[in-house]
Amino acid sequence: MEFPDLGKYCSEKTCKQLDFLPAKCDMCKQDFCKDHFTYAAHKCPFVSQKDVQVPVCPLCNIAIPIKQGQIPAVVVGDHMDRDCDYCPGKKKEKIFTYRCSREGCKKKEMLQMVCAQCHGNFYIQHRHPLDHSCRHRSRPTIKAG
Repeated sequence: MEFPDLGKYCSEKTCKQLDFLPAKCDMCKQDFCKDHFTYAAHKCPFVSQKDVQVPVCPLCNIAIPIKQGQIPAVVVGDHMDRDCDYCPGKKKEKIFTYRCSREGCKKKEMLQMVCAQCHGNFYIQHRHPLDHSCRHRSRPTIKAG
């Protein structure tokens, strides 16, 4: 044999297969073949010490507790079907909340655009004093153009 140190034997007691690309278990640090590298396949005794991820409901953003051996997607699906407090018909927060102060304008903006002279809140096209006929001018302004 040309390469006597190539590969490792599977650490599973019932297998002991020579594998040229063995996988090392990150928990028990033993080498396994392709058939026994998963925690369940070699019954890893340290799997309960592995970091546990808690799934979160995509609708209500609540962490869903799962028991060992349960599939997270199934548990979250059950939560969404039975226990989820999310109500699609519930009134959502309005994004465009700042209404234009110009007379006759009903448009709204996401951000507040306050006139420095009259302190009114205006739509982006009416933000300049000449565009909303500002009554509290400190000095005369000339319309450009």
